[in-house]
Amino acid sequence: MEKKLPLRYCVYDTAIGDVTLIANEKRLVGLLFGSKDPSGAVNDENTALYDGIIELNQFCYGQRRYFDLDFEPVKDQDAQKVYDAVRTIPYGETRTVAQVAEMSGKPIEVVSDALFENPLPIFIPTHRVVANDEEIGHLAGCDSKMYEHDEDKKLKRQLIDFEAANKDRVFVSEKRF
Repeated sequence: MEKKLPLRYCVYDTAIGDVTLIANEKRLVGLLFGSKDPSGAVNDENTALYDGIIELNQFCYGQRRYFDLDFEPVKDQDAQKVYDAVRTIPYGETRTVAQVAEMSGKPIEVVSDALFENPLPIFIPTHRVVANDEEIGHLAGCDSKMYEHDEDKKLKRQLIDFEAANKDRVFVSEKRF
């Protein structure tokens, strides 16, 4: 019987504040906003965490619009369909929960639950999904204190505005050498 290694985590300081990345031995499994000490995880870096922070920093500086990382698959197939639909929302654009429900073929309640429980916010860009035309909605990966003070909504708005401002920027020449 193969011994299963514990989850690992590290806290990183990014342009959007501290984040806690969580990984198994091969893939990212979670992102939490703020400095956290996830239960059952060991504070120890590995390749999956290094790759995650590199791509996250590239995103935070407007140099990455999508992620190449291999994420741990979600066991809930309904949620996975929602996340697959969300990952098709173009950088710098938003969709409503109702639109994501239509895109994924799942009821609004299922979509709302999946958005709220997103284990990898930003990597699975549920920040691009707004409640409706007038309400931004909450951001996954935040603790209850952030929700109480609407800090999650401020961060979500910051991410949406950041992408909108950077969607037409080009960092790499189209020429291939």
